[in-house]
Amino acid sequence: MHAPTSVRSVARALVDQLRLHGVRHVFTVPGESFLPVLDALGGSDIEVTACRQEGGAAMMAEAIGKATGRPGICFVTRGPGATNGAPALHIAQQDSTPMILFVGQIERGHRGREAFQEMDYRALFGSTAKWVDELDDGARVAELVSRAFHVATAGRPGPVVLSLPKDVLSELTAAPDAAPFRTTETAPGEAEMEVLSALLETARNPLFVLGGSRWNVDARARFMAFAERTGVAVATSYRRLPLFDPMHPCYAGDLGLGANPKLVERARQADFIALVGGRLGEIPSQGYRVLDVPRPRQAFVHVHPGAEELGRVYQPDLAIHATPARFVEALADRPIAARPEWRGEAEAAHRDYLAFSETPTDDPGALNLGAVMAWLRDALPADAILCNGAGNYASWIHRFFRFRAFGAHVAPTSASMGYGMPAAVAMQRLYPGRLVLCVAGDGDFLMNGQEFATAVQYDLPIVCIVCDNSMYGTIRMHQEREFPGRVVATSLRNPDFAAYARAFGGHGETVERTQDFPDAFARARATGMPSIVHLKTDPDAILPGVRLSAMRAKAPAAR
Repeated sequence: MHAPTSVRSVARALVDQLRLHGVRHVFTVPGESFLPVLDALGGSDIEVTACRQEGGAAMMAEAIGKATGRPGICFVTRGPGATNGAPALHIAQQDSTPMILFVGQIERGHRGREAFQEMDYRALFGSTAKWVDELDDGARVAELVSRAFHVATAGRPGPVVLSLPKDVLSELTAAPDAAPFRTTETAPGEAEMEVLSALLETARNPLFVLGGSRWNVDARARFMAFAERTGVAVATSYRRLPLFDPMHPCYAGDLGLGANPKLVERARQADFIALVGGRLGEIPSQGYRVLDVPRPRQAFVHVHPGAEELGRVYQPDLAIHATPARFVEALADRPIAARPEWRGEAEAAHRDYLAFSETPTDDPGALNLGAVMAWLRDALPADAILCNGAGNYASWIHRFFRFRAFGAHVAPTSASMGYGMPAAVAMQRLYPGRLVLCVAGDGDFLMNGQEFATAVQYDLPIVCIVCDNSMYGTIRMHQEREFPGRVVATSLRNPDFAAYARAFGGHGETVERTQDFPDAFARARATGMPSIVHLKTDPDAILPGVRLSAMRAKAPAAR
């Protein structure tokens, strides 16, 4: 750390701020608009990952924020570099993930002339980011970077954008460093916990739903202990499966895409629902049908770190402005007695979950994706990390895979395609000793498949499983429902993904039968190289237990 009177470039001061705020990884596609920052990073102990496209780099930063609860950092250049990074900001917004996107900017004296790659980032990102600003004065670098970290992590976390005019970065400044940022943990009051206890006391079949961000390992363990002590049923929200051990006797399953119909009905029939940390948006609420809007039928308790989210969609009987960690601490101290009927409901819900998720469905084709997920479920180490993007293939992950460790699933609740490969790169950089998988669809993978080259460049032994049914499966499914037999723009002519891997310097395997997958996966792992295992699946297997041909036959005639 520099003394308060030391003189350094603004770029050097910015990198010094990143270091003191605990940043260890930066993801970037280099641009001439922030060359002084690249030079300063080169002289630091921060690991810099050079990526192949800004969309991938920004998603890597978002994945770091999702996994650690601390802002992931990405640097992109102005204009097209910034717009390429925009999808990750949307992911961070919807997923409540802290991240900071630093954007190179034109010189201050050229603003307003539509100079080369000039854009107004406040206008561009104002509706997506929590805060957007520009470093106009180099003397304020420590102040604005500190604010970026605090805003990104406060309340409901989210993305922040700070643009860096090119001429500012080379200026000299004697501005002192800031202190390392700290997250603010809001806790429930005693009166709120008393009301919670009273509401829960009258419940016959309560359900707790865990979601959102700002959880940690201790909070997860404390909540599982609470469930074990009281016998309450617990569900997880969409793509928040690692918040609760799926083999815990109180686990009822996840409220996501392709949710267990018995769980959905159980949630609708519950007389008490406590939503802890999440928002219960369109997907986990099953199209806003689990809870009535704005006034739920059930006794409803909403616990959230962002005050603005309380009452935003649902009017709760009790709103608790608290982070999950602090709420769970307070809950652990409550003298809430176990009830036999609660435990009975929870155990029945867990049996339903096991029945729904244990045995793969009988899907068409020689390769059964459910059987592959079940094999991975049983064969992988508990701390393996699975990253995926969006597509119908993910339904087999949600249903048949089980995430036993906190943070073991890194995927976007915004259902953004192209996320799995960049996220896997970020996770392998963050946790070099853990097994990291990318599971992607064919269309999904090619949206950011170029980052396989990044994995090769940094010798990251990621195993990427590409599920290839030669179409945009989710859209084809909806297309067949609305316009049966009329296929437009959803068919794909794909490359040989195993050859794709080899072309980049990695390892490639092609699998067409379920029984061949374990050996192919073992060979991929044994190479220690970035690998692609190319699974060729039947396009008729559109969802677990659902055939596209049957869906088409049941669809009304197209208008």
